[in-house]
Amino acid sequence: MTLRVGIIGAGPSGMAQLRAFESARQDGTEIPEVVCFEKQSDWGGQWNSSWRTGLDASGEPVHSSMYRHLWSNGPKECLEFADYTFDEHFGRPISSFPPREVLFDYIKGRVEKSDVRKYVRFNTAARWVSFDEQTREFTVVVEDLAADKTETYVFDKLVVSVGHFSVPNVPEFEGINTFPGEVLHAHDFRGAERFAGKDILLIGSSYSAEDIGVQSHKMGARSVTFSYRSGPMGFDWPESAVERPLVTHFDGRTAHFRDGTTREFDAVVLCTGYQHKYPFLPGELSLKSPNVLYPANLYKGVQWQDNTNLFYLGAQDQYYTFNMFDSQAWFVRDVILGRIEVPAAEERMADMQRWLDRQDALACHEAEADYQSDYIRELIGLTDYPEFDLDAVSSLFKQWMKDKEENILGYRDIPHRSVMTGTMAARHHTRWLSAMDDSLERYLHGPSEDVDTGTLEAIVQDRQLTTP
Repeated sequence: MTLRVGIIGAGPSGMAQLRAFESARQDGTEIPEVVCFEKQSDWGGQWNSSWRTGLDASGEPVHSSMYRHLWSNGPKECLEFADYTFDEHFGRPISSFPPREVLFDYIKGRVEKSDVRKYVRFNTAARWVSFDEQTREFTVVVEDLAADKTETYVFDKLVVSVGHFSVPNVPEFEGINTFPGEVLHAHDFRGAERFAGKDILLIGSSYSAEDIGVQSHKMGARSVTFSYRSGPMGFDWPESAVERPLVTHFDGRTAHFRDGTTREFDAVVLCTGYQHKYPFLPGELSLKSPNVLYPANLYKGVQWQDNTNLFYLGAQDQYYTFNMFDSQAWFVRDVILGRIEVPAAEERMADMQRWLDRQDALACHEAEADYQSDYIRELIGLTDYPEFDLDAVSSLFKQWMKDKEENILGYRDIPHRSVMTGTMAARHHTRWLSAMDDSLERYLHGPSEDVDTGTLEAIVQDRQLTTP
């Protein structure tokens, strides 16, 4: 009997799983019967963004947290596929920090070339999963949103690849119900144009707060205040931006901070993170974890310890993204195909504990980048996924961190060299702070005016002569 594999979610990690199986099939391996369920009408997950907030046209919770004018906040060279480069896709070098639509075009390009769309049931939402201990089978109930029809599938293996940046974590603040302006979570942010000339409060101190804050500055906000819980981000912010300790309470438009300061605001954006939430899974199969680099109860970061027929992709905090999803998907594929023997529960637990102990000892962001590099290195070493220089990628992450510290508004203008091809990134035709059109067409075929010279030119010359 043919093995049956269900995949829930066709975002970048689900797409990676499809690509992994197809790669094996193209090499002559007989692969399982694969069905992937995607509630949206197209694949891409977060990258398949929408203007909608709250509910989509089918009444389903909107998945994507992306927004207009979102450009990559990390070098594309750190997420490049080992088997499908940016140079191959675009036919020429592009800049290191492309906008969302350009990255979406890239990740679609590989799976479209691989012809894996035939495995995906679009407009189909997973409603409930149960596992039969006797038959060792998963029963998955799904709803065809277009046909308004409920269907049931049975699988031997199940891969959960829905991500964990879609269900907002929304804390309560005393008096926030008296705030007369706009209050929203970063998940529902769709662009900063409406913040022009206004005073904005961002509660949070991670990537969402950082990026929405600099975009608000770019779009003309009068002031941007970041409110942190554990510590400030500490970047060299423009004069109109400031960091304050956590808000204690609100009194109308006035926010009160732990350091005793106050300020009036026009809008509040809660950049307070996301929850691991899997409403289609029973509690005994559902991952419950903070946003960490190595969630507990996942062997090799992907295989559910209490049921080794269940896998999660992309469930960890992420320095790497697309190529990490690949390394996970190739590992999961080879476990399912029987190429990798999974050890007994005690040995799996010991392996997880080694990674968890090391995670607990991480002292800085640079150490975290090295940690995730080592994690990916281990997975790749167990499969036939193409090897690449992970130390070089980790060095790129560290250079990127340094660039942000030196120029939070200009780091996206700096080019980096591809670890996969050795190609130096192009300089974009427009500095990021002046780029107001983030479309694919404008990015690839925009005006040919020179970018600013001076410091950037010196950096470019230096990067041309060195490797990461």
